[in-house]
Amino acid sequence: MSLLYHLREEQGRREVDLLIETASGKLIGIEVKAAATVTAPDARHLAWLRDRTGDAFTAGIVLHTGPYAFPISDRIVAAPVSTLWS
Repeated sequence: MSLLYHLREEQGRREVDLLIETASGKLIGIEVKAAATVTAPDARHLAWLRDRTGDAFTAGIVLHTGPYAFPISDRIVAAPVSTLWS
């Protein structure tokens, strides 16, 4: 069974919109942006989570309104929100 979380540190310094923890302890972080373009700073909280959790961090995804999917950094990608239903 997977568990779903919203991660927010004290005073909102770091926040991940959706955090999925699989039954085996793997983590997938998801950020949702209402922008057509995203850059590495938009994934900074996912990068922090990746660096803090090491091998448990399987993937980070920044969902956006643009048309293309592309890598942002190690284990973090940007993808159109439309990929959820296509």
